[in-house]
Amino acid sequence: MNFAFTDEQLALGATVRDVLRAHCPPAALRSERRPAWEQLAEIGFFGLLLPPDADGLGLRLVDALPALEETGRACLPGPAVETAVAAPYLLDDVAKLASGSVCVSVLLPGQTYAPDADLADLLVVALADGLHLVSRESVRLAPRPGADPCRRLFHVAFDDSVPLDRSYVPALRRATVATAAQLIGVGRQLLATAVAHAQVRTQFGAAIGSFQAVKHQLADVAIALDFAAPLVHRAALSVDEPVVPSVDRDVSAAKAAAGEAAALAARVALQVHGAIGYTDELDLRFWLARAWSLSAAYGGSAVHRARVRESVIGGGDLRRYP
Repeated sequence: MNFAFTDEQLALGATVRDVLRAHCPPAALRSERRPAWEQLAEIGFFGLLLPPDADGLGLRLVDALPALEETGRACLPGPAVETAVAAPYLLDDVAKLASGSVCVSVLLPGQTYAPDADLADLLVVALADGLHLVSRESVRLAPRPGADPCRRLFHVAFDDSVPLDRSYVPALRRATVATAAQLIGVGRQLLATAVAHAQVRTQFGAAIGSFQAVKHQLADVAIALDFAAPLVHRAALSVDEPVVPSVDRDVSAAKAAAGEAAALAARVALQVHGAIGYTDELDLRFWLARAWSLSAAYGGSAVHRARVRESVIGGGDLRRYP
C-alpha cells in the first residue's frame, strides 16, 4: 500500500501551514482563543469534509491529514477537530458550518469533559439514550483543570436539547485519527525545537547536540514519529472506506503510536532544554502541554493499546466502541 501523500494533499497542508505561520504565531497563543480561525475558514479548512451541497469540498479524511498535522505543529487553539472533522458526521443542515461561523464542541464516549466548550455555538453530547444537540443558550459550563491552557476543558450540563438520531461512531473514529495527526505535528515541532536548541546550547565547551547521548534521544523521537505517521495514514484510509473489518484496530493503533511518539518528543525536548522548558517565558511550554493533552484526548495510549491487543488476541475486529 502506498502511504505517500499526493501533490494536492501536500499543497493543502502547505497552504494551511502558511496561514498558521502568519496568523497563529506563538505570541497569539498567549492572547487569543481562536487565532487564524477566520483565515482558515477563508481557505475552506472547515468545509474540507463537508459535501459540496453543504458548501464543502467533499474530501476524505486522508486528504486532510497534512492540514491537520499543521494545526498540531502550530499548536492551534480552539475546537478545530471537533468543528472540521467531527461535526460533519454528527450534524446535518447546519448553516455556516463550512464558513467557520459556527463553532462546535463534542462530548463523546470516552471523554469526561468537552474541549473549548465555552467557544462553541453548538455542543453534541452523547448520553445513555443517544446523542443530543445543545445550543450555547441552553448549556451550563463549569471549567475543569487541565494541562493545556490553549485547550480548556469544561463539565457540561443542560436542560434543553435536540435528540440526534444517528451513531456517534463515524465521528469518534475520525476525531480520534485527526487528533493523532495533530499529535504527529506537535511531535515534529517539538523535535525541531529540541534540535535547534541542542545546536546552540553549550556544555563543557561544546554544543550539547554533539553529545552521543543527546543524539540518541533525538533519533529515538524521529524514529517514533516516522513509525507513527504511516499508522495514522492507514487509519484515515480505513475510516474513509465503507467496510474495513480492522478499522477500529487501525484507529487505536494510530492513536496509541502517535500519542506515545508525541509524549516522547515532549520528554526529550524538556530534557534538552532543561528546567527553562517549564517557564512561562519559553514558548515550548505550549507544545509540551498540547502533547500531553492530546495524548489523553479521545482515549489515552493505554486504552487504545488494550483495544489493539483485544483485536489481535481475539482474531478479529473489536465488538464495541469506544
